[in-house]
Formats: sequence, structure tokens, C-alpha cells
Amino acid sequence: MTESNIFTQYMQKRNVIVKDKKILQSSYIPENLPHRMDKINEVVEIVAPSLNKDKPSNILIIGKTGTGKTAVMNYIGKELRKADPNQDNCAFIYVNCEVVDTPYGILYNMSNQIIEEPNMKIPFTGWSLDRIFSELTKYIDAHDKIYIIVLDEIDRSFQKNGDDIFYFLTTINEVLKYSKVSIIGITNNAKFTEFLSPKIKSRLGEEKIIFPPYNVVQLQDILYERAKFAFDEGVLEPDVVPYCAALSAQEMGDARKALDLLRISADIAERNGDKKVTSAHVRYAKNKIELDAVSEIIKTLTIQSKTVLLSVILNKEDDNEPMTTGDVFTKYKYICDIIGQSALTQRRVAGLISELDMLGIVHARVKSFGRAGRTKEIELSTPKEIVNMIKGDDAFIDFFAYKPPTQTTIC
Repeated sequence: MTESNIFTQYMQKRNVIVKDKKILQSSYIPENLPHRMDKINEVVEIVAPSLNKDKPSNILIIGKTGTGKTAVMNYIGKELRKADPNQDNCAFIYVNCEVVDTPYGILYNMSNQIIEEPNMKIPFTGWSLDRIFSELTKYIDAHDKIYIIVLDEIDRSFQKNGDDIFYFLTTINEVLKYSKVSIIGITNNAKFTEFLSPKIKSRLGEEKIIFPPYNVVQLQDILYERAKFAFDEGVLEPDVVPYCAALSAQEMGDARKALDLLRISADIAERNGDKKVTSAHVRYAKNKIELDAVSEIIKTLTIQSKTVLLSVILNKEDDNEPMTTGDVFTKYKYICDIIGQSALTQRRVAGLISELDMLGIVHARVKSFGRAGRTKEIELSTPKEIVNMIKGDDAFIDFFAYKPPTQTTIC
């Protein structure tokens, strides 16, 4: 018998209603991808020659987050391995550049998927990029096959390191005699290629495939397809899937968010000991997801951005909303003086306000006063929990502990 522990009461309370949790993960690749068969066929037509050792064109796949780009490519990779189980003619290599975003890391990850012999593996650190290029090129050419290399979130590496890695990968075929490499880049930034050099741009984007956002009906189909394997019949209330789909359709048709909503809703129901998932669970899950996302953003803000945000918060607490850039700047300088922080210029503070606006933390709109000039009207759109997080930040301990000196009256 298991000894009683702090988890006992929670495990006893928990009512398991999800048969297979991995099906609700966005990383799970189902046997059927609703509303993406046209894109699958489009990619397959380009990639299929690799099974005859003919090099396919390079592809650039473009689409917003949650439009099925990664799922489609992993699905095609799985099918390609079925068609060539021993990888005699082609090999499918997948690298997520959001996780591995340095040139060394990308090449290391690629190489250790390609190189099978343990004694030939590239070390985690210590080699120059030229040495890795040389060893990898020799190994690839010695095996006389087509290598299809998928670089997911390809723009993340470019933002951090420039286009050196893409130059190598798009020109590698010039030094290969027997094998060939085909690159498939995946990005949610439609303007990504504008920053590449003309040579890399033309080679990387030989063929472009655009993934449109899902509409609400398509999102429902995706969720129903997952739900029939993840839940027993009757566990989901009839309005749960339409509600998850409707909320996600508002966020530009993000299937990943729809799946997260359904999964977290089910988790909440299980933790509560409920036997069914209801729309109330979905509402709670929506608030939790949004709060978690904003919390992560807040944690990554610089101290200057946090100080500007605190200035907005304090202006609101003084019933000064909507406030102007000048109002925020006045409060900002006051906080800086108390905590001993160097104050930025008003123009730079205005820039930080714009950044907070882009992150959805505040709402700032430009208001024109004609010849008197323009300013921003700022409103706070941050939930109470985030306000408490900022006010509780260690950087502002001295500010909230500060007591202004009392004025003495001279008689």
C-alpha cells in the first residue's frame, strides 16, 4: 500500500475523464489533419521526387501561428519514412529554430540526426562552424541520397544570428557530388525573406506555400476529431467544442489555442472532481491562459519598462485615465528619483509605452491637438493580478516603503 503523502488528497479528488491526454497536445500528430489535405498534397507533389533520389525544390511555408504548418510537415515526415523505411533514397530532418537558434546548435542538431555512427557524432561544443560544415558535407555526400531539412521558426535564427546558416544550407549543393539537400523553411513572418540577401532569398523561397488561418467551422472539426479519441461520449457538454472554436477563431484562427483551451478545460474539470467538461470550465481556462501569457511577458520586461508600467498603474489609481504621455512621464521621473534609477528622456518613455501597447499590456492611441501638437492617450488593460505582480516587484520595494517628509508649519 502506498504511503500517504501530500498528493493523496488531490489524487483521490481527481476524476479522470480524459482517456488519452497526448491527443490533446498540439505536438501530437493525428492520422487525419482536417482541412489541410490540400496543403499536404501541395507539399507532397514537390517532395515526392526525393523518393527517386531527385532533388525537390526548396520550399518556404508561411502562415500565422496555429495554422497547421508544423503538424503538416511532421505528418509528411512520418509518411515519407513509411514510403522509404530504411531511408535508402531520402532522409527527413526536422529542426525547431525557436529551441535551437544558434548556427552551431542548428548544425549540431541536424548532424546528430543525420550521422548514425556514434564515433562520428559532432560534439556539443568545441568545433568551429567551418569544421562542422566540412564534416557534415563529407558525410552527406558519402550516402548518396536526398536530405530534406525542415527548419521550423526559421526567422527566429535569422533575428538572432543573421543569414550565415542559410547561406551554407542553400549553397551546400554546389559542393555535393552525389547527395543533395532540400530546405523547407517554416515561418509565421510573411516579410521574413525581405531581410535576406538576394541570393539566399531566391534559393530559399523557390516555392512558397501559404497556410491561411482556420475559420470557426474548421476549428470545430479539428477539435471534434481529437475529442472522439480523447474523451468518452457524453463527457463534453454540447457547447464546449463550439465555444473553444469561437474563442480561438477570434484569435486569428489559431488551432493550437483551441486545443490548449480544450485540454486545460478538461484538466480543470478533473481537478475539481467533475464528471463533465462545461462552458464554465472553458471560460476559466481562457482566463488562465491569458493571465499566464501576460505574466510571462511581464517577467521579461526590463526595469525601465516595468517602471513605465507602474507609472501607468499609479495614474489609473489616481483616477487619471485616460492619461497622456506627459502624465506618465511625470510619475515615471518621481519613481526613478525614489528608487535611485536613472531616468530616460520623455521621447524614450513614449517609445516604451508604444512597446507596452504592442504587447497588449496598455492601450495607447495618438490624439492630435492641431497646432498644439500630438500626444498619446493611454489606458491600462492589464488584469488585477498583473498589477499586483508589478507592484510586488523587488525593484519597487523602496518606492512603496518611501514616506514623503511632512511639512512643518512656521508660526
